[in-house]
Amino acid sequence: MPVVLSCAVMEASESTWPRCHPNQQMRAIRSFRYEVLDVFTKVPLEGNPLAVFPDAAELDTATMQKIAREMNLSETVFIVPSRRPDCLARFRIFTPGSELDFAGHPTLGTSYVLLKQGTVAAGRSQFCVEENAGPISVKVDPGEAPMLWLTMPAIEDGPTVGHREAAALIQISPEDLLDATPQILGAGNNPALFIGLKSKEAVDRAVVNTGEQAVLRKRHHPAPLCAFVFAPTAEGAYSRMFAPDYGIAEDPATGSSTGPLALYMMRHRLAPSEPGSRFLSEQGTKMGRRSLLHIRIHGREGREGIEVGGFVTPVIEGQIRI
Repeated sequence: MPVVLSCAVMEASESTWPRCHPNQQMRAIRSFRYEVLDVFTKVPLEGNPLAVFPDAAELDTATMQKIAREMNLSETVFIVPSRRPDCLARFRIFTPGSELDFAGHPTLGTSYVLLKQGTVAAGRSQFCVEENAGPISVKVDPGEAPMLWLTMPAIEDGPTVGHREAAALIQISPEDLLDATPQILGAGNNPALFIGLKSKEAVDRAVVNTGEQAVLRKRHHPAPLCAFVFAPTAEGAYSRMFAPDYGIAEDPATGSSTGPLALYMMRHRLAPSEPGSRFLSEQGTKMGRRSLLHIRIHGREGREGIEVGGFVTPVIEGQIRI
């Protein structure tokens, strides 16, 4: 890689070479390749966009966070060597505001990059990647457009929230809520409050009241929290996700919350719970980025595992110079 200096080491003349500022130091400018992929879709410019930096071992944490803020997508992933012998690579996942321990669409989108660049051996249908939450298993359904699946980490139960409190959070009438009690659930240290509504129209009217969210966090869950709103459909669910605590007003597709969504729906008899069941969560439609998140159930109510899958569509290749 050619080295570019931030200021000249010598001056031929005042008109030829700029002078360095007294406090400016010479430094090499580095280039890092990245890709942008749309996840949970076959259609470019739909789904959830993701930036992936395939060769990020030289970047420190602070620079990764700055780059994620610069990219300004829901998440940006940096691929670095794994610390575990059983994992092909380590994924470091950043929102514009913070690093995440686990996230769904970054796992699938970045796994697609591993497939594309040959890190995954040809014909291999299952492999493991490392995230801060631990090893994550990824499966591949082969095809011209491969479908990727991740196995959800263990889902943790959190507190329940009253209907009126949940309705105030998303600024709709309590009469729009299903009878199922809203509850905080999470996987991979990524909790969300699940609020079931009676119709797609009610889901589309939801708007998070950040003041109410601060009150709710103080009362029930002091850590950063997302609000996941959905309505049952014949296919599964029609969903929206709000994550202002992470610097994301609305997320087009949230794989990390789709496993907990499946469990919540099965518990409340809003989705099939028999082993081998499959259903969908449609998310991002209201914001013009329709995403289809596929769900596979292993064991009754997913006791042997819940998988979340989808397609990945590459859209951009570029370089960043820092």
